[in-house]
Amino acid sequence: MGSASRQALSSSRAELSALGGTVDLATAEQLFAAARAIGGSLQLRAILADASTAPEVKRAAITAVFGASFGATALEILASAASKRWSSDDDLLSGIEELGIRAAADSAAQGVSVESELFAFGRAVSSDDELELAVGSKLGATASKVTLVETLLEKKVSAQTLAIVRQLVQQPRGRRIGALVRYAASVVADQSGLAVATVTSAKSIAADQLVRLQKGLSASYGKELRINVVIDPAVIGGIRVQVGDDVIDGSVSSRIKDLRLQLAG
Repeated sequence: MGSASRQALSSSRAELSALGGTVDLATAEQLFAAARAIGGSLQLRAILADASTAPEVKRAAITAVFGASFGATALEILASAASKRWSSDDDLLSGIEELGIRAAADSAAQGVSVESELFAFGRAVSSDDELELAVGSKLGATASKVTLVETLLEKKVSAQTLAIVRQLVQQPRGRRIGALVRYAASVVADQSGLAVATVTSAKSIAADQLVRLQKGLSASYGKELRINVVIDPAVIGGIRVQVGDDVIDGSVSSRIKDLRLQLAG
């Protein structure tokens, strides 16, 4: 994401947080709908992503397209975000989607762990090749994917989690579904004041080891971290830990790669 987009997103996040309790699930759903509508309109994307377009013109375009169907809160969040300068139209779509995910997180009832529900679904998808293909294939009809997700998750997860997953399968923009769900869970955790450590291992990690790892990482980063475990036999042995942009790679596959590079040099 370009520097202009990072600034625009940071400002938009702050504006969303300032709204507090006025953000509900309908707000999130409308932001998701806007991301899909903008993504499907070359003309609208061109207007909103063009740095030379005046902010008031962008706001007017948003109001003209969404003003009759969106609530005041969603419309203001969207108009403010769209009026900012973004490095590319894809960054703009990513930004609107992230705001929708954060709005969904804010709308969840106390005691509902949206990030845990997302992590659980992400693990289910990653561990089942047929499910991953059915949900994430570029060839499948979008409506069928939404129906499958609703069948799998309805009455088993919160409305917020279901809304987020529906958005991800409807607008993947070339991204793999497993990675998308992990990304969404990380955004939800961040909105809740937490951080996420994604731990990749060749096999399951014992519960007591995970507890020690969680405590150690939380102490190192000075904030509570949630652990998301990804099983990937390709790492062979050891673990790979990623927290935001920080990567601690102690996997055997990484060591083998380093050794090959040394031998090649």
